[in-house]
Amino acid sequence: MKDLRFKFVFILVVILVCIYGVIGLPRSKDELIANWHQRIHLGLDLRGGTYLVVQVQQQDAFNAKAGSDADRLKEAARKAGLQFSDVEVEEAKSLQDATNAAIVIKGVPTTQAGTLRGIVNDQFGTWLLKNLNQTDYRLTMKPTDALSMWQQTLAQSKNTIDKKINALGLSEATVQQRREDKDSELLVQMPGVDDPGRVKQILQTAAVLELYDVKGGPFASRAEALAQNGGVLPLGTKLIGTPAPADQPNARGGGVYLVARVPVVRGPDVKDAMPQQAMATNSWETRFVLSQEAGKRFAEYTGSHIGQRLAIVLDGKVLSAPTVQSEIHDEGNITNMGGQQDATDLALNLKAGSLPASVKYEQESTVGPSLGADSIRQGFVAGIAGVLAVIVSMLIYYKKAGINASLALVLNALILVACLAYFDAVLTLPGIAGIILTIGMAVDSNVLIFERIREELRAGKAVIPAVDAGFGKALLTIIDTHVTTVVSCAILFLFGSGPVKGFAVTLVIGLVANLFTAVFVSKVIFDWELSRPKPVTALSI
Repeated sequence: MKDLRFKFVFILVVILVCIYGVIGLPRSKDELIANWHQRIHLGLDLRGGTYLVVQVQQQDAFNAKAGSDADRLKEAARKAGLQFSDVEVEEAKSLQDATNAAIVIKGVPTTQAGTLRGIVNDQFGTWLLKNLNQTDYRLTMKPTDALSMWQQTLAQSKNTIDKKINALGLSEATVQQRREDKDSELLVQMPGVDDPGRVKQILQTAAVLELYDVKGGPFASRAEALAQNGGVLPLGTKLIGTPAPADQPNARGGGVYLVARVPVVRGPDVKDAMPQQAMATNSWETRFVLSQEAGKRFAEYTGSHIGQRLAIVLDGKVLSAPTVQSEIHDEGNITNMGGQQDATDLALNLKAGSLPASVKYEQESTVGPSLGADSIRQGFVAGIAGVLAVIVSMLIYYKKAGINASLALVLNALILVACLAYFDAVLTLPGIAGIILTIGMAVDSNVLIFERIREELRAGKAVIPAVDAGFGKALLTIIDTHVTTVVSCAILFLFGSGPVKGFAVTLVIGLVANLFTAVFVSKVIFDWELSRPKPVTALSI
């Protein structure tokens, strides 16, 4: 009897924990409804929202790789004393020929062909060197390295987009590869977003922050900058322009700066960023924090360049070129932001990082909230109708034992919904289908147990031994059916799309809950009924 009390207390604790997970501790009806909406996250098909099919333009990443390696090749050739007339990049023009981006080096003397091959083999292992003629060579990326870069670019794009949209507060948003084959499409689902314009703008914004040592300027134009330097830029420098005025987006920038070719701080060096309001002017600005290594490098630079200018470059445009007043360590501010929204969006993009390649929107669709509400209502009606039909059938066929099965069924549904709330899972329309299917699986488990008990009673066993034998013999069959279904759900989860994964998750949670309710809870109810002082000689089943 003591053991039975402990089991009842355990079941009661599980019920209370589940109720708390779903609705918390509401003090009013409005708070109860608010808690429900806050804890049960609805997917795009139920809540309404927007989904985008995004194609990652892989050719951008391969062209950038070829460009950077071409610059490295020039530098390595100069250090090795290798003569050449030119190093060019053959850029890929479309996604289909992205892996064909190549580097062409021209005018290499035949006597130095071995030197070139040595440089490529030692420092550029991802490239294959082929002769075009006696003096010209072409470097193409190895197929295995090209495939690896393709996958890395897609994975990095997925991760960056995911960080950006989740930083907007879209906790139920998902980003996933549309197909598992070698494609370059991502499916972005954003429940509750009916105007994806701002999201698309943020996804397209690279927000690459770089800090450069200023060598000269500002000049009115590139022609003036070249004229001031004898028509040729000094070695190790380049020109960067300023952005166009905000009220004239199509106009040219206001000037050009001559800066060092290699930046002091690069985009990946930014560890954190946040919007803030300047104390003196009340204007909005974006504060950035560098990584530990970049902070040390930046401190060394600013400490040795006091009184000199530093260009703050965002997405290839000079925002400002302030004078270094003192040694700066790992923090800085980007001023003159238009407003709080601009400062917030810039901070978001700086934290998330830039996409390794541009993206193209292949498809965009918006699902209205009314369609989601209809789906919820229909799913709710279907679920309630199914539960009521099952309860009535169980009561008619199994009499008082049907009450036992009905209580286990309701508890199963409560545990399933509570798990969705605790795990921050997103409930989709296929997920509702999984819940309804779980009801059928739960009933099936009770039918197996009850029929086993009936068989034992027909064989002449007393009530208590018949109940024990019924649960014992049915347990292995229930576990067997549940394990095979869980394995099937695992396959669906691994290889299925978002809605299919939602179906698999809810079904697995329901199956695990069913083992607890149909086997443990149902057995406790039977034991409680059979533990009365007066011996039970007959069972209503």
